[in-house]
Formats: sequence, C-alpha cells, structure tokens
Amino acid sequence: MKKVVVLLVCVVVVLVGYIVLDKSGIELPSFGAKKAYEQGKAFYDNKEYDKAFEPLKKACDGGEMLGCGTLGAMYAKGSGTEKDFNKAAELFKKACDGGEMFGCSHLGAMYRFGNGVKKDFSKAVELLKKACDVGDMFGCFHLGAMYRFGNGVEKDLDKATQLYKKACDGGEMSGCFQLGFMYEYGNGVEKDLAKAAQLYKKACDGGDMFGCSHLGFLYKYGNGVEKDLAKAAQLYKKACDGEYMYGCTSLGFMYADGDGVEKDLAKAAQLYKKACDGGEMFGCSYLGAMYAKGSGVEKDLDKAADLYKKVCDNDIKECADVLIVSLGTNKVENFIEYGNKMCNNKNDKACGAMAIFYHTNEKHKDINKAIEFYSKACDSKDVFSCITLGNLYNQGKEIKKDAKKAFTYWQEACHLDFFSACDDVAWAYVNGNGVRQSYKYAFEYAQKACENGVAFGCYRVGNLYYIGDGIRQDKRLAKEYVGKACDFGLEEVCKEYKKIR
Repeated sequence: MKKVVVLLVCVVVVLVGYIVLDKSGIELPSFGAKKAYEQGKAFYDNKEYDKAFEPLKKACDGGEMLGCGTLGAMYAKGSGTEKDFNKAAELFKKACDGGEMFGCSHLGAMYRFGNGVKKDFSKAVELLKKACDVGDMFGCFHLGAMYRFGNGVEKDLDKATQLYKKACDGGEMSGCFQLGFMYEYGNGVEKDLAKAAQLYKKACDGGDMFGCSHLGFLYKYGNGVEKDLAKAAQLYKKACDGEYMYGCTSLGFMYADGDGVEKDLAKAAQLYKKACDGGEMFGCSYLGAMYAKGSGVEKDLDKAADLYKKVCDNDIKECADVLIVSLGTNKVENFIEYGNKMCNNKNDKACGAMAIFYHTNEKHKDINKAIEFYSKACDSKDVFSCITLGNLYNQGKEIKKDAKKAFTYWQEACHLDFFSACDDVAWAYVNGNGVRQSYKYAFEYAQKACENGVAFGCYRVGNLYYIGDGIRQDKRLAKEYVGKACDFGLEEVCKEYKKIR
C-alpha cells in the first residue's frame, strides 16, 4: 500500500513538473493547450481561420508556443482576425522567447520589413540566423534575401544562393522560387533558363504561386522550355486561383489577346478587376484602359478615371492616364490634383499638361499658373513648353513682352532639337532681339535649322550668303539655299529664287 502511495505521489510530481517547467526553466504547455493547438492548427491548415482563432489563442495562453506562432501568423495576414502587425510581432516574440523557431524566423522577417516593429536589419539577421541554424527553412529563406540585397550583412550573392538552396531543399518553396529567379536572370549564378524552369515548377508544385506565375511566363515566351501558350494560361490560372493577383492580370492578358485561350475581352476585364481588387495595380490600369475604350465593358470614362486614380495613389510615376481620362469627364479635380503631384515629382509631361490646361481651359484659365507650369516643364526638358514660353514672351500679348526671355527659351528648345526654334534664335541674332546682334551666330543656328528640314532656316542662310554678313558673300550658295527653301514649299520664296543671279 505504501508503494502505491509513493508511486502516485511521484506521478503527480512528474505531471506538475511537466505542466510548469522543463530543465531549462521554460514554461511547458498543459495537456489541454496541446490539444487546443492541434484542433486550431487543423482548422488553420484547412483555411477555416474563424474556427482556428479561439483554440489557437487558448493554446498560446496555455503555454503552447506553436499556438502563439500560428496565431501571430493569423494577425500578420489578417486571417480570421483583423490584421495587426503589432500584435503579430508580440506573439512571434513570445513564441521565440519560448524556444519556438517559427516565432524567431517570423519575428526576424518583421524586423526585415519594419512590420509591427521598427525596421532593424541587424536584429533581423540575428533572429533569422538563429532560426536557420537549427533548421527553420523560413529563416534560411529570409536570411538568403538579406545576403542578396546586403541588408544588415555584406552583400554576398554566393551566400544568398546557398541559403536559398538550403531553404528549397528543406521544403521552403519561396526559396525554390527565389533561386529560380536568380537562375532566370543570372544573378549570382550563371544564367540557366532551364534550371529556372525546374525550380519554378518545384515551387509551383509545392504551392508557391509566384513560381506558377513565373513558370507561366517562361512557357508563354518559350524561355528554357518549349513555348506552350495553353500551358502558360493554365499556370497563370493556378496562380490566380491561389490569390497571386499578378497571375490574374497575366491571365487577363491571355484572354485579351487570345493566347492559349479563346479571345474573350469580358473575361479579361473580370480578371483585371479581380487583380485590381486584390491590390495589383497593373490590373487596375488595364481595367481602366478597357473602360476608357469600351473594350470588354461598357465605355465609362468616370470609372476609367477612378481606376487610374487608384493606380496613381499607389505610384505617382504611373499617373499619366488619369490626366488624359479626367479631361474627358467632369472630374477636373482629379486632373488638377494628380497633375500637381506628378509635376512636383519632376514629370515634364504632367507639368506641360497642367500648363496647357491653365492656358486654354476657359473655366480655369490662369495665365500666371500656365507660365509657372510651362517653366517647370521646360526645366524638365519638355521642348514644347520651352518653345511656347519663347513665343509668349516674344509676342507680349498674354504676358509682358521680354525679348531676353524669349531668346533664352528658344535657345533651350533648339538645344533640345526642336529645329524651328533654331531659326527663331537665328532671327534674334540677326535683329539683335534679346541678344547682341551677331550674323556669325545667326548663320550657325540658321544652318542647323536648314539641315534639319526647316524651310525658313534655309531661306535665312541664303539671305546671309547673299548679303555677306558674318560670312563671305556667295551668291551661288545664296541661290542654292533659297532654292532649298523653295523646295520645302515656301512659295513666296520661290519668286525670290528666280531673281537671284
């Protein structure tokens, strides 16, 4: 009887010890926490995130660190709960501190991108190396990226390749995809499209949708594999169905062009919309183009403008279309807002468009703003704006006449190869208009204009030869150049040509 009591006490002591601490002092999960984790993980793997949340929370609260890590992933992705990077980082840290390398590797990735924590490449490398060294392949993959781009460590493409390969061989499909990308572009390894295709296939077969999409691209163009448009479309579809939005855009291209599938513009529009709704801006842009043209959808310039606005809000460099379409709608406010943003971002075409808008739009006409935008556009080498400024300052009708400024802008336009402006510069030198008179320079600029097909430039060269100002008089060359002007279609010059002997 005493033996039985002693055994029971020992069992209780062992169980209590199991619930509280292991030899290293780390709290161990209760039996209930483990069960809760298994239940929650099953729901998670089945993408039943709403059902997974509570058991995973219970598991984490009960000391099951895998539960904390998986719950962190749910917060990071916004799966089954509102996306919250701060909460995700907190849970990954708890898991990592509890000895779970899944938590360390994911926390390292958070430090890499600055999600939920302040971006810290050194801290990221420390955590990712810790995880990778004990076999966490997600950690190896991200550590490879750190070496590839030289973030927190000295850039080392060989090391990056080794880590991507380790991750790939260990079942981390993102490693296979990135290694394939390096082979496709010869980045740190010898370019090998066939090898890239093999790695993309492995990634795709393992559920990495980036791999599927990139493999589709190789089949579309026959790079490293035999060209197969139908196969490309299938792979893009797989990527799209797997929520890789650029796969949807790419499949939209196939339907728009009838490549590997029957041409179907309406289907293309549906795919672009799915991509756009998922945050893929090329999808928004192409859908906007379809609404602008009425291709595959009913023409709707307002919708087109809204879609282009979405693209522009995402990347100011991609705003050109919103300017064009906005003027065809009643959404002039879009034009003004995004034209200003693009112009301030040194986009010469946007500055020029804004200048023309303020110069010619009756309702919004403002010559001072037009001059401001023409000046910005000219400074950014928009030749049309330079020549327009030159003409405005020369004419003195809409703004105060300023011969020096007119000359300066004409000269800039000439240097930008707007050759009729070269003849304007020649005219200014002949007449001393805004610049000291110089027949020598007048001849140089007029000749440049003539050599590039400007009739008045040829006529001016002919006149200078005839008079002999700035150059040696030569009536034979005078007649030759006046004849060129006549050949270019200046009928009034043809009469003078006949008089020259």
